[in-house]
Amino acid sequence: MAKRQLFRFEDWEKEKLADGEFIAASAELEPGYQVARLRILRGLTQTQLAEMVGTRQPSIARLENGTSHPSLSFLQRIAEAMGAKIEVRLVPESK
Repeated sequence: MAKRQLFRFEDWEKEKLADGEFIAASAELEPGYQVARLRILRGLTQTQLAEMVGTRQPSIARLENGTSHPSLSFLQRIAEAMGAKIEVRLVPESK
């Protein structure tokens, strides 16, 4: 059996943040990316987070992969479950 190599999330993130395509894709998935990042840092599975929030794992998966547009109240429940806060910013478009 091959030995699995473990790596730190921070190392994976550093590598990905140097990839332009990843940056563009993550911008589109911002809430999902942030939820996945914090979930992984907290050592939680999607199923565990779903149970903490009172939803099902597919709801967390859809949020993380960007196929759903979460309500602010759903994001608030997720933030509370993980001991986080939500910050909303309005940024002017470049001209």
